[in-house]
Amino acid sequence: MPSAAILAGGRASRFGGRDKGALIVNGRTILDRQLSALDGLADLIDDLLIVGAPRPVGSRDCRFVSDRLAGRGPLGGLEAALLSARHEHVLLLACDMPFLTGPFLRFLLEMPPDVDVSVPRTKRGYHPLCAVYSRRCLAAVTRRLNEDRLKLSGLLDEVRVRVVEQDGIEQFGRSGRLLANVNTPAELDDLEALLGHEV
Repeated sequence: MPSAAILAGGRASRFGGRDKGALIVNGRTILDRQLSALDGLADLIDDLLIVGAPRPVGSRDCRFVSDRLAGRGPLGGLEAALLSARHEHVLLLACDMPFLTGPFLRFLLEMPPDVDVSVPRTKRGYHPLCAVYSRRCLAAVTRRLNEDRLKLSGLLDEVRVRVVEQDGIEQFGRSGRLLANVNTPAELDDLEALLGHEV
């Protein structure tokens, strides 16, 4: 079985330092929306990590873990997840992606475990903050952290990658919505406007 890890400890400097997982999208926090998607994968996932400061998660059974090196962004969070996970593979999610669905996450998790990373790619590029990582990545992750090379996209050049292309993603919905994230207040406004048009 894989583990799942939600990166919830970012500084969100473009969002005034607010906790992006606590942002409300269509009446629910982003974190709650993600946890609900993961609830549907209980047959696959029995180990849930929240990487960063503890967050209210209701009655859900999860573990809170901290980065080994503070202030190193998502790469530091990935290292913490790989070090702490009970299983060989980790589904890594950023806490600012409100429209991830259980069926899409199951699709990622059920890919053959013969690579180091399974990562979606759209016209906007790779989405390494919604991907499945093997513990085999750990040496490369730690080396890059120690060398202060922090871009997750750079890690993909050093490990074996399975790319999930846009046509595979869009079996589960429009990729621009499914993999949307909220980095700024303007992006949150855009998402709310999109939801208003879809009602």
